[in-house]
Amino acid sequence: MKPVLEFRDIVRAFKKGAPVLNGVSFSMCPGEIVCLLGRNGAGKTTLIHIAMGMLFPHAGSVRVFGVSPTGQPVAVKKRIGYVAEEQVLPARSSIAQLIALHRYLFPDWDTALERELLDRFRLAARAKIGQLSKGEARQVALLCAVCHRPELLILDEPAGGLDPAARREFLETSIQLLNREGTAILFSSHHMNDVERLGGRVILLDDGKVRLDRDLDDLHEDYCVAFIPSGSAPDAGALERLPGCLRARPVFGDWHAVFEGTPDSVRRQLEDALGVDGIQCVRVPLEELFVELVGRERLVEAS
Repeated sequence: MKPVLEFRDIVRAFKKGAPVLNGVSFSMCPGEIVCLLGRNGAGKTTLIHIAMGMLFPHAGSVRVFGVSPTGQPVAVKKRIGYVAEEQVLPARSSIAQLIALHRYLFPDWDTALERELLDRFRLAARAKIGQLSKGEARQVALLCAVCHRPELLILDEPAGGLDPAARREFLETSIQLLNREGTAILFSSHHMNDVERLGGRVILLDDGKVRLDRDLDDLHEDYCVAFIPSGSAPDAGALERLPGCLRARPVFGDWHAVFEGTPDSVRRQLEDALGVDGIQCVRVPLEELFVELVGRERLVEAS
């Protein structure tokens, strides 16, 4: 199956010698949901801007529907929907005027879907964009992004700053459209509840690289955190060299290490490797797993 989006060894820096992205590679298939995670500054938005043709990579390549988004920008953008947290809509325009512009830009615009979403979101077509709440403006942006029925929908922190009810409505609409049309979704967020709601595949960016790329269901079943006495290993590297260890870090004098495997199998492995009994290994909620993977900065918890 030909990917709708493919990154190959992407490198991008904004300061010399300090790449935000340093060899990022992954691809998406038609109809797939991919949740892109990472701390603030991990490069999620930079990667999305590269996919949209808004930035060039300094090395590597990106292909959207098999072509370069900068080489064939119009052809690519006709097949993509895009909503971002920082997206600014023309404040003086009415919703109807903004929709009219998108009808002109996208000949395949679906007026029936437009009416359905206006009704669902209870949006008045005559209302001025500048008079809308943040949630209503984000709903207008989603409407404009999906009514040409894109093959790829890119959502960059689209529900950031919305209250829980508005965020849930926004994401449920995205999911329903995906299920109905087979649209692929690339979704960037640091809200774990949003990731759980969308499901699909999770890609974690950290230190400019893909640290983790797994289906969400696998993360719940196949990963655990080991709590290891500090004297059992000389440094984090000694633990990270063990098979299946993704990350180890010091916490209050002990080691916390993320391993691929069930708690029982990881505990046996560690006891054999370190010669220490009584190591605790547990499955943790998704948010805690990612906190352990990306370091001390706690990911934002959804309300």
